[in-house]
Amino acid sequence: MSNPPLVDDPAPLEFRDQLVRREAKRAAVWLGMIGAIAITVLLIQPLLVLFAGIVFAALLDGGVRLLGKVLPIGRGWRLLIVVLLVVLFLVGTFYLTGVQVTQQFTQLRSTLEMQAMRLSGWLADNGLMPKTSDMAGLARQALGSVGRLTSWVGTAIGSVTTMFMILVLGLFLAMEPGTYARGLVWLSPSRYRREFAITLDRMGQVQRRLLAGRLIGMAFEGVLTWVVLAIGGVPMAMLLGIIAGVLAFIPNIGAFITGVLMIAVGFSAGTDKAMWAAATYVIVQTFDGYVVIPMVARRTVDLPPALTLTAQIMASALFGVLGLALADPMTAMVKTALERSAEREGEKDEASGDERVEHA
Repeated sequence: MSNPPLVDDPAPLEFRDQLVRREAKRAAVWLGMIGAIAITVLLIQPLLVLFAGIVFAALLDGGVRLLGKVLPIGRGWRLLIVVLLVVLFLVGTFYLTGVQVTQQFTQLRSTLEMQAMRLSGWLADNGLMPKTSDMAGLARQALGSVGRLTSWVGTAIGSVTTMFMILVLGLFLAMEPGTYARGLVWLSPSRYRREFAITLDRMGQVQRRLLAGRLIGMAFEGVLTWVVLAIGGVPMAMLLGIIAGVLAFIPNIGAFITGVLMIAVGFSAGTDKAMWAAATYVIVQTFDGYVVIPMVARRTVDLPPALTLTAQIMASALFGVLGLALADPMTAMVKTALERSAEREGEKDEASGDERVEHA
């Protein structure tokens, strides 16, 4: 019996086989994508904290760059001045208004509970709600849900560890942003590094401009709401002004919540105060929407309202309150990346068109 002939070609199960290698690469890509998605889901909260630190770093970096236009000193000294100004502002605000705001917070909660019960009673009397016995249970359930939500928000905002990590991370990033940017570029494939560096630089510019516009809008809405409500004698004008300023960081949804709170507090002092609060809300939002926002957007970032609202709904559903607060910066970064991608494709098409003309 003769020996079988030897075959030099790779077996179907060997990695030397081109088909096996090609399919193994495809499988590795799909497994890598699944693993990346799983890791992202598991680490979403730390990733949100990291992104919040980047947003805070962009805020500090914007202040440092703005200060550099009037003070020709080192970046480290300018960053120190910005941090000290922020700390002095926060400490001074809490020192001057801390006791009054704390008292108004307690008063605001009791006022909202009372107004919710009154509204439920009015709806029940007009046949728009279940009967009184069931209504009380529904009201307690609703207030319990609100209590759990506010408790979670208070815990998230007041969490010392989370806030400390965001502040420290943002501070370190703001100290040497170029170093970390170069590190990110180095982690990308070499053929994409130049393009990634351009996109990263534009993202940083967009973040700084977006946050500058948000701060201007927050200051305007907070101060104007406080002053107008105080003139009309609406209770808790200072607290409502602070809430309006803070919630102005979240367009659309923040304005709606502010309006509901203002009108509810106004009704607690009488119909005339409620009408004044409603008029204040309409005037402030109208002036902000038609005067302040267009002026700011011209120099910062103009995000379409429908786009921001959609992003806020999705981010809040996926990531909670922290995702809702960071929805706008996320949207701005994604929008910047897509715009740069479209610009690059346009440059390629233009270059190919020029080549065809030369060959012709």
